[in-house]
Amino acid sequence: MILTASIEQSAADETPTRIELCGKLQIQAQHAITEHAEAKRAAKAKALQRQAARFCASNKQAQGIRAYAQSLKLLGVQPVTD
Repeated sequence: MILTASIEQSAADETPTRIELCGKLQIQAQHAITEHAEAKRAAKAKALQRQAARFCASNKQAQGIRAYAQSLKLLGVQPVTD
């Protein structure tokens, strides 16, 4: 019983890979830009989103994740990383 609990705990504690994070943040950024299309910073957020997608596709996931996070923050949205 203790072994099962520790296995479940370690599975729950796994952090997503950078590639998975790129995918999650891409979806979140797309939704945020759609919802906040009229925001003053929407054009800048969209430009950052495009840049982030290029980074993630070029095996520069860390830079892409930062760009997605910056894009979301411009729109007042907290990036979700779980």
